[in-house]
Amino acid sequence: MKKTFRKDQLGALLDEYERACDDLKRTIADISIEEFTAIIDKETEDPDCVSIQTIMSHTVNAGYGYVFYIRKKFDDPNAVRERRDPAKTPAEACDELDKMIAYTEKNLSNKYSLTFEEIIKNEFKVPWGQCYDFEQMLEHAIVHILRHRRQIERFLIKYYSLNIAPHKE
Repeated sequence: MKKTFRKDQLGALLDEYERACDDLKRTIADISIEEFTAIIDKETEDPDCVSIQTIMSHTVNAGYGYVFYIRKKFDDPNAVRERRDPAKTPAEACDELDKMIAYTEKNLSNKYSLTFEEIIKNEFKVPWGQCYDFEQMLEHAIVHILRHRRQIERFLIKYYSLNIAPHKE
C-alpha cells in the first residue's frame, strides 16, 4: 500500500482530518435515501441532529467554518464563510466532504511554513465561546467528524431497531 503524506505538522493534521472524513464516508456510503433522510431523533431541540442528512449538512458546513475562523485570524482579506446546501443523497454528502477537505487544504496551504510557536501564539475565540489556536482548531475539526460519525452509527442502530418509517416532506 502506497500512501502519500502531507508535510509538516499542518500536513499531519490534514491527513488525519481526511482520514476521519473517509471513515465517515464509509459509514454512510451504502445507506438508502430513506435511512439518510429519516427523522431519527424526535426529542432533540438541535435541528442539526434530527437525521443523518442534517448531521452531514452540519458537519460539512462546520468544516468550512473552521477554515473561515483560521483565515480570519490571520487577516486573510478574502476570508468568506462558505455555506453548502444539504446533500440530498449519501453520495452527495460524501462528495461534499471531499470538497470541504479540498477547500481546507487549498485555503490553508500558505500556512505550511508556520512554526509551532507561530501556530500556538495565534489564539482566537470561536462563536461557541472557546479559545483555540490554529492547531487546536484543526484538532477540534477532526474530533467533530469522529463524534458525528459515532452519532450516525448510533442513529443507524436506532433506525433498524425501531424500523422507523422514511421521512416525508
